Amino acid sequence: MHPHPGTTQISPSPEPTGPTQREELQGVILVPEYFHQVDMTHLTIMIADMLCRLTAHNDQIPLTTANLTRFHSRAPPQISVYDYLRRIVKYTSLERACLLVILIYIDRVCEKVRTFTISSLTVHRFIIASVTLAAKAVCDSYCTNSHYAKVGGLSTQELNTLEVEFLGLIEWRVAVEGSVMQRYYVNLVRQHSRFEIAEILHPMSSVSGKGHQLIGDDDEQMNSGASMNSDGDHNNEGSLVEPDYEEGLRDQWIPMGE
Repeated sequence: MHPHPGTTQISPSPEPTGPTQREELQGVILVPEYFHQVDMTHLTIMIADMLCRLTAHNDQIPLTTANLTRFHSRAPPQISVYDYLRRIVKYTSLERACLLVILIYIDRVCEKVRTFTISSLTVHRFIIASVTLAAKAVCDSYCTNSHYAKVGGLSTQELNTLEVEFLGLIEWRVAVEGSVMQRYYVNLVRQHSRFEIAEILHPMSSVSGKGHQLIGDDDEQMNSGASMNSDGDHNNEGSLVEPDYEEGLRDQWIPMGE
């Protein structure tokens, strides 16, 4: 899938520091073999690009009452997917695993709810809800919901509602194994024209396996799941340096019959 004219575009990728001769000749950026070593900016660009291609495709699907969800906004928020992800990364000290889990959660939700789509009306709320749950499921420390809501441009009550809705959609399958994240990472890099995994000295250690629904073959779906980790809240939030995001998602949420 490729972005259609008029859709949100991603900001230009920053040039790598000290490019190798191969990068200069081919115009590609080499990234590490394993996701936990990749530069956070590069990972953010790749995931934002994937989400933008997905939204451009799904925006062509007519919106009806049958596919309306709590994640739908009244209008697309006035912030690009890339800038939104970058803001979340900056003000929540987000780990790489949480970014990758966004893609995994998309597949899990779409596996259970066939009518759900990631579009320009749902992608931002889906991102902040995914990040909130992913941090609690796969990280040792995370921020409070009020902090995630403040960074994401929602009220705490709205984010809490989205979190409960999200858990129901994925049947509490929030934990993700490292091997699954690695497979998604490899497929993500393979499907981006500007990035390539650096050659390794030990090919036997590379990840193998077919792609999945979101970043692999269209007919493939990822079916692995796990139980949710124990619940605990470590306050790891920092103060926001810039003014609160006022043109984001607040007051655009469509209530679903409270």
